[in-house]
Amino acid sequence: MAGDILQRFITYTLNIKHLSPLTHLSNLIPSSLPSPRPTVAASRVPSLFREPYILSGYRPVKQDWRCYLLSVFQRHNESLNVWTHILASVVLLLRWWANVGILGYTLDAAFLPLILFLVSSLSYMFLSVTAHLLQSHSEHAHYFFFFMDYVGVALYQYGCSLGHYFYTSEPAWRESSISLLFLPRAAFFGWLSCAGCCFAKFRYQRPYPLQRKICQLIPTTLAYLLDISPVIHRLFTVSWTHEPSQLFHALQIASFLLSAVFFSFPIPECFFPGHCDFVGQGHQIFHVFLSLCTMFQLEALFQDYAKRRDMVVEVFGKRQLWWACVSFPALFTCCILTALITMRHMKKQLWQNKSSK
Repeated sequence: MAGDILQRFITYTLNIKHLSPLTHLSNLIPSSLPSPRPTVAASRVPSLFREPYILSGYRPVKQDWRCYLLSVFQRHNESLNVWTHILASVVLLLRWWANVGILGYTLDAAFLPLILFLVSSLSYMFLSVTAHLLQSHSEHAHYFFFFMDYVGVALYQYGCSLGHYFYTSEPAWRESSISLLFLPRAAFFGWLSCAGCCFAKFRYQRPYPLQRKICQLIPTTLAYLLDISPVIHRLFTVSWTHEPSQLFHALQIASFLLSAVFFSFPIPECFFPGHCDFVGQGHQIFHVFLSLCTMFQLEALFQDYAKRRDMVVEVFGKRQLWWACVSFPALFTCCILTALITMRHMKKQLWQNKSSK
């Protein structure tokens, strides 16, 4: 069933360019509400909003906030970045309720890491949708919403580490040196990812130099290598015939690696400037593969939980489970503070730039 849903999701996403009704959906907006203005060429918006090789489809800045909210029904160069995560959130919730219906719902310590994984997944998708939908309002909005987006990334990384640690890890891995202080290190690397992305966004201006991508990728790579280590260990040490979740774990790794490629490089638009303005941008493909990664993770973790839920409290103890879960809002608080402090410095810089003109 999951495969059918994912296939439909991919088919819908890849064929959305044929849905010219997206432009007609704006006709459903009541006349009392402001209507988003038509999209413009890259030369008509400030350089901050211009993406390499994307020559048109930009929403004009300084419109009413409601125009950007309603632009969810407008055809522009951020449409797919918004809809990929909206659709993925819906599919994620449907699969969640289907799995909960099969396994039965029990709000106990053993179930909490799975709940936090769902919360972290929906958080990064929601914050990503918000950033791509509202960032075109102004330079201030652009920076603020993308700083919040980085908070969602950190939460998702830690949510993954909770699921992998409590449901996927094998005894041999838990006895290894890498498991020592695994969750505190995962939380630290999650915060470091947020801080690194915020710093890179604050420090480097367009056209972005290579150093910006390095500041983003190094902490997120370190976080991923740590978070995925229990899964890698099990894939290479446990028979796939005895663990049905192995296939989903392998698919989530493959999806993540593909998403990393499209996040790191502006492909395929660098080969077809102006032809991927609405559909086919590397960042859109990154969203699709990251969404697939999250869906595969959910399926894998539900299967791992179903097989090991009676052992989770016995192996880890309620105290460790509760402390691990309490650290989730603590990480959220640290990341929010980091984003807000960076935004404070960013506001000063924007004011100075405006004063010098």
